[in-house]
Amino acid sequence: MKPTVEKDNRPDCPVGETQCPIIDELMMLRQLARTDPLTGLFNSRHFRDALLQEIERTQRQGQPTSLMFVDLDFFKKVNDTHGHEVGNTALKHLADLLVNNLRRLDIPCRYGGEEFVVILPGTDLYTGKFVAERIRSLIESSPVPLAKGELRLTASIGIDTYRSEDQDTPDAFVARTDALLYQAKAEGRNRVVHGVADLTTEAKISADEKAALSDLFTKR
Repeated sequence: MKPTVEKDNRPDCPVGETQCPIIDELMMLRQLARTDPLTGLFNSRHFRDALLQEIERTQRQGQPTSLMFVDLDFFKKVNDTHGHEVGNTALKHLADLLVNNLRRLDIPCRYGGEEFVVILPGTDLYTGKFVAERIRSLIESSPVPLAKGELRLTASIGIDTYRSEDQDTPDAFVARTDALLYQAKAEGRNRVVHGVADLTTEAKISADEKAALSDLFTKR
């Protein structure tokens, strides 16, 4: 079936037709609206929608959702000393580290400026702490290659978990996790600060399981 033609000579795809220039264009525009143009990560708009979806999944299925805020330390100094082009390179470098060291189901997003967020579906706080510490260590040990030398970075990280019994709104969950990030900065930066652990869950994890989990998320 051929598409009909509107008065302005643009094709109007028939109902049920999947191969259609209009559909392709709309999908591309939708993707652009949810993508940060500098890093290629999802943007804050997509983050809000994805977090709401994962919280609803937690409430239905009981699987926890962890949220991680990552903020580069002294980033203003990077821009002031090396220029904004190097600053942009540093942001893209961090984005690549996140993409290459998270699971496919994890959702890394650029939240704004030098601040990033990562949604970790089906991840309790005990596990999330390993992930956050690994990301922090990778940032510290992976300098940004520059035309002349390299740029070393560190980051502060706050992480917390939404559990099925929680009553927080998504905004409240974001706020409490963001507060942990600022606590990490206040305590000296280049560190992970986490929310209140689920001691019942941790008590059930044997020493062998903890060692295996540590090894697993070191190779995540």
